[in-house]
Amino acid sequence: MTLVLPVLLLVLQAISTSGFITAVQSPTSTTAPIRTKNLVLSSATTDASSDTAVDVDPSEYDLSLFSPCKINLFLRILRKRPDGFHDLASLFQTVAFGDMLHLKLLDDDDDGSSTDDDEFMCNMEGVPLDRSNLVLRALDLVREKTGNTDKKFRANLVKQVPAQAGLGGGSGNAAAAMFGANELLGRPATHDELVEWSGDLGSDITFFLSHGTAYCTGRGEIMTPVRAPFGPVKLCIVKPDIGLSTPQVFGALDYDQLSKEDPEELLARFLEHGVDADGDDAYVNDLEQPAFDCLPELRELKEDLLQVKGFEHVMMSGSGTSIFCIGEADDMDGFLADFGSREGISVFPTEFISREDGEGVWFEKEWTDVDPYA
Repeated sequence: MTLVLPVLLLVLQAISTSGFITAVQSPTSTTAPIRTKNLVLSSATTDASSDTAVDVDPSEYDLSLFSPCKINLFLRILRKRPDGFHDLASLFQTVAFGDMLHLKLLDDDDDGSSTDDDEFMCNMEGVPLDRSNLVLRALDLVREKTGNTDKKFRANLVKQVPAQAGLGGGSGNAAAAMFGANELLGRPATHDELVEWSGDLGSDITFFLSHGTAYCTGRGEIMTPVRAPFGPVKLCIVKPDIGLSTPQVFGALDYDQLSKEDPEELLARFLEHGVDADGDDAYVNDLEQPAFDCLPELRELKEDLLQVKGFEHVMMSGSGTSIFCIGEADDMDGFLADFGSREGISVFPTEFISREDGEGVWFEKEWTDVDPYA
């Protein structure tokens, strides 16, 4: 346990000068316009957040990738820098609640010329379909970096992860797009190169290129993969319909109320004791205070969840507004009946997930619709 601390100290000393908050930038790509549409078809498959029916035949695509979301087992805000951004230290973990990204490398036209644009579809209302979308920005980035600017893709993103949830759904989509594009292009880039390039797109994307558990610093893009003795871990994610933007949460941050816990010591507790972390006080999220101040109902929701017998740890993920509950309720049916019937609340039972080692290996999960008990 003690051997990891000097290494982590070096990581913290190497924190970049970029900040934690990364807004989606205006598209600057000069590539051809994309063909876009919202997919609305009759099917038994229903998106958990938008109630938009979708029907996707994976055989029409070259690759179908599960795109997991994440929770933060602890999140320390270390400091605000003169440039206005923030340095953080956090333990990220992927979970088996997520989206599905279907990709196809488009063939050249009959005359031998390259098709002139990408095709992008998404089922969830409100998801941008232009090049501000992180999936399309990820495809552009891989093309640019690998010299395959003439190659185009069809991308169909089937979303279940809600926005403004603190779950990194969009970042996970971007990482899946980077991985998938590289696979379909014949792996011109190494995994390490994908990790290096991912920081150009946003804060959390680098993490989703890990095996599923990582200690992240900087604005989240400096990743140290770790192996924690978690084993099978079940949890429930509880998401109010109302969301909070990351800038809104940071704008309400009271620096005098930041935790004094050393993030290296918090990490060491998880590495030694697993998800129990030798006590509930290891579950620290410095962004709970500003999120709860912005949305007092969120504090009340957490207090209600703390009363549910069987949940071992309850905390907000990221900048919110999702709250995760480690463990299983003693009376799961009663819990779901209570919280699932509350107006504006969705409940997503899930579990920890990880990616196997190896070239060309991605997160695997049998795709099933999530009943949000909404």
